[in-house]
Amino acid sequence: SEPYSFALTFTAWCNSHLRKAGTQIENIEEDFRNGLKLMLLLEVISGERLPRPDKGKMRFHKIANVNKALDFICSKGVKLVSIGAEEIVDGNVKMTLGMIWTIILRFAIQDISVEETSAKEGLLLWCQRKTAPYRNVNVQNFHISWKDGLALCALIHRHRPDLIDYSKLRKDDPIGNLNTAFEVAEKYLDIPKMLDAEDIVNTPKPDEKAIMTYVSCFYHAFAGAEQAETAANRICKVLAVNQENEKLMQEYEKLASELLEWIRRTIPWLENRVAEQSMRAMQQKLEDFRDYRRVHKPPKVQEKCQLEINFNTLQTKLRLSNRPAFMPSEGKMVSDIANAWKGLEQVEKGYEEWLLTEIRRLERLDHLAEKFKQKCSLHESWTAGKEELLSMKDYESASLMEIRALMRKHEAFESDLAAHQDRVEQIAAIAQELNELDYHDAVTINSRCQGICDQWDNLGTLTQKRRDSLERVEKLWETIDQLYLEFAKRAAPFNNWMDGAMEDLQDMFIVHSIEEIQSLITAHDQFKATLPEADKERMTTMGIQGEIVKIAQTYGIKLSGINPYTVLSPQDITNKWDAVKHLVPLRDQMLQEEVARQQSNERLRRQFAAQANIIGPWIQTKMEEISHVSVDIAGSLEEQMSSLKQYEQNIINYKSNIDKLEGDHQLSQESLIFDNKHTNYTMEHVRVGWEQLLTTIARTINEVENQILTRDAKGISQEQLNEFRSHGASHPFGASHTDKRNGMMDPDDFRACLISMGYDLVRGAVEFARIMTLVDSNNTGVVTFQAFIDFMTRETAETDTADQVMASFKILASDKTYITVEELRRELPPEQADYCISRMTKYVSGDAPPGALDYISFSSALYGESDL
Repeated sequence: SEPYSFALTFTAWCNSHLRKAGTQIENIEEDFRNGLKLMLLLEVISGERLPRPDKGKMRFHKIANVNKALDFICSKGVKLVSIGAEEIVDGNVKMTLGMIWTIILRFAIQDISVEETSAKEGLLLWCQRKTAPYRNVNVQNFHISWKDGLALCALIHRHRPDLIDYSKLRKDDPIGNLNTAFEVAEKYLDIPKMLDAEDIVNTPKPDEKAIMTYVSCFYHAFAGAEQAETAANRICKVLAVNQENEKLMQEYEKLASELLEWIRRTIPWLENRVAEQSMRAMQQKLEDFRDYRRVHKPPKVQEKCQLEINFNTLQTKLRLSNRPAFMPSEGKMVSDIANAWKGLEQVEKGYEEWLLTEIRRLERLDHLAEKFKQKCSLHESWTAGKEELLSMKDYESASLMEIRALMRKHEAFESDLAAHQDRVEQIAAIAQELNELDYHDAVTINSRCQGICDQWDNLGTLTQKRRDSLERVEKLWETIDQLYLEFAKRAAPFNNWMDGAMEDLQDMFIVHSIEEIQSLITAHDQFKATLPEADKERMTTMGIQGEIVKIAQTYGIKLSGINPYTVLSPQDITNKWDAVKHLVPLRDQMLQEEVARQQSNERLRRQFAAQANIIGPWIQTKMEEISHVSVDIAGSLEEQMSSLKQYEQNIINYKSNIDKLEGDHQLSQESLIFDNKHTNYTMEHVRVGWEQLLTTIARTINEVENQILTRDAKGISQEQLNEFRSHGASHPFGASHTDKRNGMMDPDDFRACLISMGYDLVRGAVEFARIMTLVDSNNTGVVTFQAFIDFMTRETAETDTADQVMASFKILASDKTYITVEELRRELPPEQADYCISRMTKYVSGDAPPGALDYISFSSALYGESDL
């Protein structure tokens, strides 16, 4: 029975691989006899291709196929002892099972490696490590340690705790444990059932080969992922080392190339010993060399040292990681860099000494050249613009004072010119010395010296010409200056006269009568009689200016147009005289227009006064009549209303008189009439009186209307209202008090009124305080007639309350705390139903149907107890 037992296990193991090729075996001793499925099995588990099988069905074809399979097994390092192809083809069960076990050992168990152990021992150690934390599990072998099924369940739970609840397993249920492991492995881990639970439990020592075969499937299922991770880590580690080494190689190549390129560029620069012609250029060469020594070379020394360190470090890392030594590109060896550096330092020697020698040689020439330039610059700075100044003809348009100032300034320049003669001679001497010493830029020196000498000769010529011109113009300007002085003496008083005349002709006047305007006309006629004499004085003054212009034109002198003795110009005199002549007829016209305006204003005053003296008393009379009607308590409210309406109609009919008076008032305002000696009434007085009259009649009518509305709304009869009013008449609401307080009374008067009406308030301070909160809710300190009427109404008549309205809604809602839209439309008229629906809020409660409305808050809002 034992061979038969693990034969089933081997069959299941073979089928677990053959199904990947779409086939399987039924009988392990029969189905491998032709060698075809045996070769297919080896291809699947090895992943390699075997030689093409023979397709024949003869015995020798089968033996050939089996031999191909056995040869492949031997090629994998497996020694087959006493297993031949003939025995397999003949169906020898023992040989066939031995061959399958050999395949299982080689391909499923031999490659297992755990902590320096392999094959069977490695698989056992793996099982021990994975099941160590679990209770009741102690794996020591591949037979009795697996009988209770807990070891298999522990392996599954260790890797897939979601598949088995290990805490619910019992050691006394081995068959249940084993079957649980078999079913979970087959369903979720793709490991087919290879063992029988009852055979394992009932056998004193289960077959080791069968257990090992089955357990190896778990190792490959679970350990494959771990091995892949370990392999990936090993690859990453190896690649990281390679990447780091390659990075170091690339950095070495880059640094070596850059350093060699810098040396290649620097050597020609140091070899250049061509002297510069200027001191500045040679000093720049010296400064560049010092920058090279201080700034540019030190980093390169550090780079050279770092390059050697990096090279040695890289070689050490390569040797330690069993990599071949690094061989830099051609010409970039450490020795190549050292040779290039040595060449650089050889060229560098003597360069600084050569620079200093050349600088000393140029120093003397540069000193002379700099001295020449300095003196030339000083001279050129002094002469800059002098030729232009000497050539200017500014004296042609200057005044006498300016001419004399220019003459003194010219004399000072002549002294300064003589003082600079010595500097010009020094410049010529230095230029001659530089030429004798063969200065490299002698052409520039000579050109500049010649320019200075030529300019100096020209300055002497221009200086003499300017002196002659200044002396000639000075004499002409002395004559013109006398004429300017005479013009100023005559122009000033004449200008003052014209200013006064223009001021008088343009003076604004305000008159209020014909007599006042006639006085202004007389004064204007007197002024016009003085104009002929004034014109004669103007002609004399303008003649002086004509003589000045004639002298300037004759001798080519440009007049500045400004008289040094006055700010007045001939054009100013002419313009003002023209302005005076223009203003005279305008003044005549303004005076005549004012005469006509004063006559028109007097007519408007008389017209307004005639109407205002009638309208003012009429308004006052109507006010008194209405006040008598408003305080008269005799008769019914309707009779008082009829009387007041009649007064109102009379007032409306009188409105046309007010409008006509407004028109006359507007004409007076447009004519700027602000006083009227013919009447004491102004338009503002009339307007205020008219507005008070309209307000009084409207307010009186409104008070009576409100009393009627109050009487009808509260259900009070005319007799009751007369009774309320009679109490008011004998107290502060009566006529005598109303006139003083405008229909109001203070708390003391109100208390006395209540006591006279039968209220017991002698000791009832609390009750009176409650009543005051009703009639004076805003705490104003007074009680109006309307508040008094409302209080008396509440005391004698019934009124609806919020509670009564809520009770009515509750009846319509069939005693529910909410009401529906359908109930409102069914019980109320359409207009009232729509009003309620639009203003009621939604009723919020779990048992209310959708669309239910809150009639309770709506009822409170109707009486001001909440917001509607």
